[in-house]
Amino acid sequence: MTVVIEREEWELNPLAYVFLFVSCFASIFLCPYFSKGSAKGAASAYPFDLGPSAPFLRFQRSFLLIYSIASVLFGASSYFPVIEVLQTISGEYEYMQYGLGREQMALVLAAGAAGGLFLGTFSGILFDMIGPRNACMLYCVLHLLVGLLKTVRWLRSMWVESICLALASSVFHFCFETWMVTEHEKHGHKQDLLNDTFWLMTFYESASLVGSQGVANILVKDLHKKFSRLGAFAALFAIITILYIRKAWKGNQDVSIIGSYRKSFSAHVLRDKKIWILVWAQASIHFSVVVFWFLWAPTIVADGREVHLSRIYPCFIGSRMLGSTAFPLFSGIASSLHTEDSLTASFVIAAAALSIVVYDYQEIGLLVILFCIFHACVGFILPSLAKLRYLPNELRGGMITLSLAPANAVILLVLINRAYNRSIENSTIMALAACGLLTAGACIHILRRWRKHPRQNWRNL
Repeated sequence: MTVVIEREEWELNPLAYVFLFVSCFASIFLCPYFSKGSAKGAASAYPFDLGPSAPFLRFQRSFLLIYSIASVLFGASSYFPVIEVLQTISGEYEYMQYGLGREQMALVLAAGAAGGLFLGTFSGILFDMIGPRNACMLYCVLHLLVGLLKTVRWLRSMWVESICLALASSVFHFCFETWMVTEHEKHGHKQDLLNDTFWLMTFYESASLVGSQGVANILVKDLHKKFSRLGAFAALFAIITILYIRKAWKGNQDVSIIGSYRKSFSAHVLRDKKIWILVWAQASIHFSVVVFWFLWAPTIVADGREVHLSRIYPCFIGSRMLGSTAFPLFSGIASSLHTEDSLTASFVIAAAALSIVVYDYQEIGLLVILFCIFHACVGFILPSLAKLRYLPNELRGGMITLSLAPANAVILLVLINRAYNRSIENSTIMALAACGLLTAGACIHILRRWRKHPRQNWRNL
């Protein structure tokens, strides 16, 4: 007697892609209509309007092009930040191909987290002193090295790759932003135009991640050659980025003296309570994003039905794009809300979305909706935090990597725990991420109240 086991398959409605695509473009092109109420003579709050000057548009487009290419390498959308989409589209499968069990996988990732914690934390301070251009070059060189290691099988070392990618991830979080802000200030462009570039960075990065997945799907048809092809493609993109940086960025960067930098960093970062609030907010969103990419797949497939995860992934990235397009609408000149008010609401909504997942198991469709809401909030939060980082440009890298240190420390502890005794459940980790988001929202609300105080010398953002 033959027993036939039927497997039920859950499919995503294709209209979800259409909805996200139409919503993004509607949000972009309707932005000028909602910005008409801004004060006369104010700078344009919309990057595609005729307000920005031609030199700024050339600068912005050139930067966004190189940032998009670099984002293909980075790919923060994998299940762990030190492993990017282009390099490891299916990281767990790749580890299994090299005979690593789940405990060994956790240890390899823990090595990456340790590299991000101990090396990445000080990389921002180092490159603040020697210049962000060198940081961008190091980022590309690290990806070039990893691509070569993946291409040449006898040179492969999962430990070296994990540490290199962890360091590259930390450098990516600050190097291009610092470069852009420094050049923006050097050319004397307006502050409103800088805010536009912040949300466009999130938008273009997300679009690059979706594009990199499409390219990877083309390259990985042959499973026996997929990793070497991805490595070669990543190395090629790294070389292109290096050449473009050398051509587009020819200016000299002043080198800071260690003593003067230490005094400035202590005065503007370590002794400023407002900066510490932003540090905690950045750490919370970073940790929650990492937790999401760890747990979203196990959470969805726990239903028991067969799911094509590669078809759901673009919805998350598309939601982040949609969230970034809402930034000029809620944070522009015409908006009656302050940046801190919108940011607080975004943190609370993101925490609520993760909390619902933690509270009880939900149907797959509802889980996808909740995760999309979370990513839409992330798309709004990232440019908002960049806008609030009002401190000297020569300290920006150190402040950002300092923000990543608490998140990397908790990630390291979680990975070590999962590698040995597995005493922490997935729901506990996600609940911890939700609590972090709630506390971040509370901190931003406190920052808003400090801003109202007449004695506070906080810039009117």
